Amino acid sequence: MVRNKLAVALAALIAAATSGLAGAQDAAVPTQIVDTMNKIYGVHPGFRANHAKGVVAEGSFKAAPGAAALSRAALFDGSTIPVTVRFSDSGGLPDVPDGSKNANPHGMSIKFHLPGGGETNMVINSLKFFPVANGEDFRDLLMAIADSPADAPKPTKLDQFVASHPSVPKALGTVSTPDSFADEVYYGIDAFIFVNKAGDRQAVRYIMQPVKVVHLPPAVAEKKAPDFLVDDLPKRLAKKPLVFHLKAQLAAPGDNTKDPSQPWPDNRKVVDLGTLTIDKAVPDSLAAQKKLLFLPGELTDGIELSDDPLVGTRDGAYAVSFSRRQ
Repeated sequence: MVRNKLAVALAALIAAATSGLAGAQDAAVPTQIVDTMNKIYGVHPGFRANHAKGVVAEGSFKAAPGAAALSRAALFDGSTIPVTVRFSDSGGLPDVPDGSKNANPHGMSIKFHLPGGGETNMVINSLKFFPVANGEDFRDLLMAIADSPADAPKPTKLDQFVASHPSVPKALGTVSTPDSFADEVYYGIDAFIFVNKAGDRQAVRYIMQPVKVVHLPPAVAEKKAPDFLVDDLPKRLAKKPLVFHLKAQLAAPGDNTKDPSQPWPDNRKVVDLGTLTIDKAVPDSLAAQKKLLFLPGELTDGIELSDDPLVGTRDGAYAVSFSRRQ
């Protein structure tokens, strides 16, 4: 039943992203994003339009005692929740070198398998905040990249876009190459609303904190083996589980929840939501990740959408990309 509901929801999502159901201009944006990524990186059958290169593992999540006070979601009731996790490089090239600057930001997608057969997803990145405010601006950024080849006259379309969107270099300036997917911080760029049993509402942004953070200088990263991050993960898991701490940054009244390019002040309270333990590498990771779809808007009771429109655009683009690689 749950699988059938997901299939119906996915079909509706793809239809809304590729037709005029939500208004021609709005509905076109997710498809335009995927089309432009295919223009930049080429079409690679069976792979994602973005974050094409990755590796899949499994483990579990157990909430911290105080998490249930913020959200009534089953995810935070203290039970052990099985998870499927995919780490990834940025971009649409399945063979991008892990140490390349073009592999930044790195991604972490988590599928929480809830009691009763339901699921909720979390799609987070090593960017501290998003380069632009919405899906339309992201589409335009990608189009500017596509229209700015190395031999393009200056100022290029990308130069012009960046000049009018200072959040782009600021966001990209927050990323570095880690020595391992296990030694990176991953941020939830979108705001979500936690609702507890009393009906209290709290806007949050996720932070996935590793035991330690280790970043490599660019010159060192570029000399690493092309697949050093992907190869490192199963080797580490063969020795011991990887541990992350899921945290939530709490918005204060007046904090912007609509614009993912605007980070909240560093002095906002951060609370512990629980421990993510990754203990098993998936044997055929390449086959497994082709079948996985992580939608940031696939939520569960106790976690709701905020007014951030980027979540819907991401859901639509991921659905279009998923339909094409099937």
